[in-house]
Amino acid sequence: MATNEANRRALGDSAARQLANTTKTAPQLAAITPRWLVQLLSWVPVESGTYRVNSVNEKEIEVVCGSRDERKLPETFVDYVEKPREYTLSAISTIVDVHTRVSDLYSHPHDQIREQLRLTVEKVKERQEFELINNADYGLLHNIAPEFRVKPRKTAPTPDDLDELLAKVWKEPAFFLAHPRSIAAFGRECTRRGVPPPTATIFGSPFLTWRGVPIIPSDKLTVDEAGKSNILLLRTGEKRQGVVGLFQPGLPGEQTPGLSVRFMGIDRNSIASYLVSLYCSAAVLTEDALGVLENVEVGHYHEYK
Repeated sequence: MATNEANRRALGDSAARQLANTTKTAPQLAAITPRWLVQLLSWVPVESGTYRVNSVNEKEIEVVCGSRDERKLPETFVDYVEKPREYTLSAISTIVDVHTRVSDLYSHPHDQIREQLRLTVEKVKERQEFELINNADYGLLHNIAPEFRVKPRKTAPTPDDLDELLAKVWKEPAFFLAHPRSIAAFGRECTRRGVPPPTATIFGSPFLTWRGVPIIPSDKLTVDEAGKSNILLLRTGEKRQGVVGLFQPGLPGEQTPGLSVRFMGIDRNSIASYLVSLYCSAAVLTEDALGVLENVEVGHYHEYK
């Protein structure tokens, strides 16, 4: 019986591909996110890795409205907190090892060292956003005053709940920050009530808004095993006495603000090593700059008839 191979009248695809070049992408990392929080925060350079938040002792400052008589004016002064909080930059670091044989032989069309460093830097920046939210010392979730913590009226986040949060952080709120599933849960509650939230375009991407305040997604605001998460509301910037990010400028080997890559040398096993370091922190300048809607249920759905 004649085989397909015997009946072929022209060169086949499999054989022909041996002489053809394959177009290759750079390595794709699905864990990369937009990291909107890092982009939307105001970043403040610090000296010697330390940032001091000076505060005022809350006492009544006596003033009077102008009068026509010659009454004695009150005497007053503004007192400062004697031991203000200081924030020290936190380091997120790792070492990238690349065998020189690999980088010498297999760096076309994509440079192996460049790709290894690019992907590592992406992972370090992902960890930066996680720490800005969850770090036990400076993370946003751990620096919210008790009076700025809101409980949901039911289980899922509703328009009433976000209004309550806006009533807490009402001085020039910049944005909500929520897990994508929390945003979807809020959208369902809005749909059920017939008040679909409008959208706004920031950095070329559409975002849901509520009362004109954008709702920014971040998967670093985790959903726990019970299907619950938190929604933050921030005011940002030093001028607004809001939340600010902190970084160290002028690092050796600086690639972006606060992040450096330094060559550590080649060892006797022909391994080239690179130190990747990112220094950052965050500070809440006044208590009313940050609030949270706690423990909202993200898995509640409605049946529509």
